[in-house]
Amino acid sequence: MRERILARIRRALEHRPQIALPEPLVLPARLPEEALALFTQRLTENGGEVVRLESLQAAQEWLGHFAQTFAGVAVGQTVPEALRPQLPLLPPEEAPLGISWALGAVAETGTVILSSQEGRRTQLLPPAHLVFVPQEKMYPTLLEALQALQPSLPSAIGLHSGPSKSADIGQIMVKGVHGPGRLIAGVIAGIEG
Repeated sequence: MRERILARIRRALEHRPQIALPEPLVLPARLPEEALALFTQRLTENGGEVVRLESLQAAQEWLGHFAQTFAGVAVGQTVPEALRPQLPLLPPEEAPLGISWALGAVAETGTVILSSQEGRRTQLLPPAHLVFVPQEKMYPTLLEALQALQPSLPSAIGLHSGPSKSADIGQIMVKGVHGPGRLIAGVIAGIEG
């Protein structure tokens, strides 16, 4: 019985044309400067801010000036010691500034990729969130980023593409409802992530 049914199905399908699978998507390669420019454009369009820093020393100097306006800070677990400002350490729910270290960034969407190991509370609770991104970890697409980071990806990641926004109530856009109202990406050249 089973063979008779399968034979009828095969006969019915034998005259149908074979459907060819599409060719794999090949994206144009981007130069590192093009990827950084696109990341800057996309994140800025999403309401975020980008600061380009030429070196770790330049990042330290910039951070020293930037952090002066904050009364305290919550710092993610993987942020290098050199990028921890001389501010009182506060719990994330009390800190006006959170600082994180990104696994990488995606140029096509203006997204920073954050590890759950970094501390999700530091990423979501302070009103301002500063994320340091090694420029060498700037990827043209999310697919390329995930493929490159795959061997060391944690069990969960956060994809942040700008400040928190919501228009749930009355269709009026409000920033900072479900997370930081300000997202700053400090892209540091010349260091490995």
